[in-house]
Amino acid sequence: MAKKFKPQHSRLLFIDNKIRSGQYPNCSSLAAEWEVSAKTIQRDIDYMRYQLDAPIAYSAGKRGYYYTEEEYQLPALKIRESDLLGLYLADKLLAQYAGTPIYETLCSVFAKIESALPEKVSLDPVIDQEKFTVLPSFNTTIDPKIWQIVIRCLRESRQIEMLYKTPGKNIVRRKLDPYHAVRFEGDWYIIGFCHLRRDIRTFSLARIQTASETGISFQIPEHFDFKKISGSQFGIHRGEGNIFVKIKFSKNVAEYIKERVWHQSQVLTECDNGEVVLSLTVNHLLELKRWILSWGAEAEVLEPDYLMQDIFLTLQNARQNYIMK
Repeated sequence: MAKKFKPQHSRLLFIDNKIRSGQYPNCSSLAAEWEVSAKTIQRDIDYMRYQLDAPIAYSAGKRGYYYTEEEYQLPALKIRESDLLGLYLADKLLAQYAGTPIYETLCSVFAKIESALPEKVSLDPVIDQEKFTVLPSFNTTIDPKIWQIVIRCLRESRQIEMLYKTPGKNIVRRKLDPYHAVRFEGDWYIIGFCHLRRDIRTFSLARIQTASETGISFQIPEHFDFKKISGSQFGIHRGEGNIFVKIKFSKNVAEYIKERVWHQSQVLTECDNGEVVLSLTVNHLLELKRWILSWGAEAEVLEPDYLMQDIFLTLQNARQNYIMK
C-alpha cells in the first residue's frame, strides 16, 4: 500500500476529524492509521493546543482525546507573513470596487477569510497595511437590480432584453446573449451577441436602463474567445481588421513611455535626439485617439494619415473653446 502524503496541515485536519467524531483517538491509534510515529502525533497535538488554542483534553477512562468545547473550529488557513501582506493589500484593492454592486459581496468574502485566520498569527510592525494606499479609479453607477439580472444571465447563459442608452442617442430596445464581463477603468462591460445588430457587441452596464430575462437559453459559440478578440484592442472597444499606428513622443516623456507596456503588440524605437517612437497594431481607434490627445504637445501621430488628420481637426476644434473674446 502506498504511503500517505504527510504534510502537517493534512495531519491536523485528520486529527481534528478523528477527535470530533467522538472515537477518543490516542497517539498510538492516530499514528498507526496515518503511518507516522506516535511522537509526530504528540507534537501535532501540542501544536494544536498551544499554537491553535485547540481545547484538547485526555480522558483516562476512554484512553483518548476529546474536545472540551464542541464549537471549536480548526483554523482553515496556515499562512506566512508574506501571505498576510497579500491579504492586507487585497483589502486595499477592494476600494476599487466601492460604489458598485459587487463591493459588499467582496467585502463579505474578505471578512470570512479574515475570520478563518489563526488568532496567534502576528505581523512585523514594519509590514503594516496603514502604510499602503490604493487610489481607486472613477466608478460608474450601476443599478444593483440590473447588475443581479445581467450577472445571473451571464452565469446561466440566458438571454437578456434591455433598454440601452448610448450617450447622445435615443434609448434602444435590444436582446443580448451575454458571453463575457469585463471591468475597465471604473466601468463594467458586458460582451455578447446583440440580436438587433446581429453581431458581437460591447455594452456598459451603467447605460442599461432596464433589464429582464427572456427565458431563452443559448450556447456560447465555440469560436468565441475573449482573449483572442481582445488581443489587438486598445481599451474596451473593438473593431474589424488591423490598423498600424506609429506615434512619436518627445524626450520630455520618453522615459515614461519606455517604462510601461501600453499594448501587447508595441515596438519601441529610441531616437538619437532622445525621442521615442511607439508602434502598435490595434483594431479600433477611439480610445487610442483619446490616449494620444491626453499627451498634448508631447505626442505626434506619424501613421496612419487619417488618424493624424482626425487629431489635427479635433485639436483645431478644441482651440476654438479658448479663443480670447
